[in-house]
Amino acid sequence: MLRFLLPWLLIHCFVFSLSSARPQPFAMRISCGARTDVHTLPTNTPWFKDFAYTGGIPANATRPSYISPPLKTLRYFPLSAGPENCYIINRVPKGHYSVRIFFGIVKQPNFDNEPLFDVSVEGTQICSLKSGWSNHDEQTFAESLVFLTDGSASLCFHSTGHGDPAILAIEILQVDEKAYYFGSKWSQGMILRTATRLNCGAGKPKFDADNNGNHWGGDRFWSPIKTFGQQSDRIISVETSIKQASISPNFYPEALYRSALVSTDSQPDLTYIMDVDPNRNYSIWFHFAEIDGSIRDVGERIFDILINGNVEFQDVDILKLSGGPYTALVLNRTVAVNGRTLTITLQPKEGSHAIINAIEVFEVVSAEVKTSPDEVRALRSLKKALALPVRFGWNGDPCVPQQHPWSGADCQYDKAGNKWVIDGLGLDNQGLTGFLPNETSQLRYLQSINLSGNSIHGPIPASLGTITKLEVLDLSYNSFNGSIPESLGQLTSLRILNLNGNSLSGRVPDALGARLLHRASFNFTDNAGLCGIPGLPACGPHLSNGAKIGIAFGALIMFLLIITFVVCCWKRRQNILRVQNAARDAPYAKARTHLSRDIQMTMHHNQGHTRAPTENGRLIS
Repeated sequence: MLRFLLPWLLIHCFVFSLSSARPQPFAMRISCGARTDVHTLPTNTPWFKDFAYTGGIPANATRPSYISPPLKTLRYFPLSAGPENCYIINRVPKGHYSVRIFFGIVKQPNFDNEPLFDVSVEGTQICSLKSGWSNHDEQTFAESLVFLTDGSASLCFHSTGHGDPAILAIEILQVDEKAYYFGSKWSQGMILRTATRLNCGAGKPKFDADNNGNHWGGDRFWSPIKTFGQQSDRIISVETSIKQASISPNFYPEALYRSALVSTDSQPDLTYIMDVDPNRNYSIWFHFAEIDGSIRDVGERIFDILINGNVEFQDVDILKLSGGPYTALVLNRTVAVNGRTLTITLQPKEGSHAIINAIEVFEVVSAEVKTSPDEVRALRSLKKALALPVRFGWNGDPCVPQQHPWSGADCQYDKAGNKWVIDGLGLDNQGLTGFLPNETSQLRYLQSINLSGNSIHGPIPASLGTITKLEVLDLSYNSFNGSIPESLGQLTSLRILNLNGNSLSGRVPDALGARLLHRASFNFTDNAGLCGIPGLPACGPHLSNGAKIGIAFGALIMFLLIITFVVCCWKRRQNILRVQNAARDAPYAKARTHLSRDIQMTMHHNQGHTRAPTENGRLIS
C-alpha cells in the first residue's frame, strides 16, 4: 500500500508546489539606440532593442561609470526636437515597479560630455542632474518605485539648456505590491526616489542579481561603504547563511547581511552623514544581523538610533528583535528633513559598540496629478492638425511636471475633478499652416484662444460654440474661409472676438451683432465677403444656410431628372432603330419588299400607257 501511496503523495506535492509558486515578475529592459536585442555579462541580462518608443537620435555611447550596463549605443534628444522628449512604453501590466534610467555620454567629438537635464516618471519629476554627475557612480542613474496603473509607462527627459539629454538604458522591473510599505501615509499616490543604498563593509558595488537575489526584489544596486569616517569603525564579515532575509515583500539578498560596520572604542557612536534636498520627507531603512560571534545573549548589544539628533528607535537589541544570531532585522522610519543634511547616529547604551549592515534612503515624493486624458487627446489632435513645429515638443503630459509645462498651453488645476485642465492656448505668430480641428471643442475649460498671425486655413469649426467658458477668441490674420458659425453667438461669456484679416464671407450672425451693444470687442474687418453689421457692407438678399442647402438639393434633383429623361429618350430611339434594322434583314420581309416594289413599278408603267376616253375619240354612249 505504501509503495503506491508514496508516488501519489510526491506527485501531489509537486503539483501543489507548481500551483503555489509565484510567477516571475514583469521585466522590461531597453538598450537605447540599439537596433537588435542584446545580452550583457556576467549575468547574461537580456536587453530589448529600441524601436518605436520615442524620437531622438541613436548614437554610439560612452559609459560614464563601470556600474552602467555594458551597452554600446544610446539615444539623445537635441533641443531642436523640442524641450520635452519621452519614452512611452505600452503593455505594462498594472502593478508596482522599480523604474531605473541610466544616463550616457555621446561618443562623438564636439559633444557635451556631461549634459544636464531633468527626468520625470509618470509626470512627476524625480531627478535633476547636477554638474559632476558623471564622476559619481550613484548619480549615473535615476531610480524610483512607482505604481503604474494605466497599462503604460511614461519616462520623460526635459532639456534645461545645458546639453542634449542622452539615455543609455531603461529598466522597468516589477516588485511586490507592498514593497517598502512605510506606514499610514504610504499609498499608490507616493513615489519613492532612491537617494542611496549602502552595503556596509562590502568590498564591491553589486546588484541583487550579482548576489543571486530574488527577482521580485527589483535588482537593486548597492554601493559599498568601508567606513563612515577614519578610525570610527571596523569591518566584520562572515560566510554564514542568514535567516529571514529574502522574504516578502522586499526580498533582500542574504549577502547584504554578511558584512557590517562596527564602532570602535575610540569612537563608540556610528555616524553617517549625507547631503539631501531640504524641506522633503525621507524614508530610511536600517538593516541589521548579529554576525559578531562575541555577542551571544540578549542584552549584550543595545543602542539607540537617532536621525538628525532625534531618537527614532530606542533600546535596539538585534538578538531580541530578530529572534537570534545570523537573522535579518529591518527597521524603518520616515521623517521630515528641513536642512540640507541627513545625519544617522547609532549610539550604544549596553555593550561598547554599535553595528549596522546596510542603509537605504528614499525621498518620498507625492505623485503629480495628471492632465485629463480627454484634453491630452484633444491637444495631440491640435498638434497634428496645426502642423505644430517640432521645436514645441508637446510630448508627455501638458501640465506636469509643473516645472516643465508645454509651451503655448496654459494649465489650471480642477479641484472638483482632481485633474489638470487646459484653460488657455497661446500659439500666435508661430508659423502654423494647418487647420483648426473639431477636437478643439474637447478643451471645454478654455477661456482664451489666440492663434493670430499664422497661416491657418479652412472653416472656423462650429463646435467652438460649445466651449461655454470661452472669453477670448483671436483668429485674426490667418486664412480662414467660409461663414462665421451661428454657434459662436451662443458664447455668452465671449467678450473679445478678433476675426479680422481672413477670407470669411456671408452675414455676421445676428447674435454676435447684438453683443456689440454689451461692450463686447469684436473685429470683423479685412474680410471682403462679410456683411450685415455697422462698419461692414450691407448684405443683399440673404438666404439662410438651410435655404441654401434646400436650393442646392432641388437643383441636384432637377439635374438628375433631366439626365434620366435624356437617357430614356436615347434608349427608346435606339430600340426603334434596332427593330427596324432587324425587320429589313428578315427573308419574308425581303420578299414582301420586292413584291411591293414590282407592283409599284407595274402600276407606274400602266399609268404611262393608258389614255382617257376623250383622248381616243368621242365618247360613245
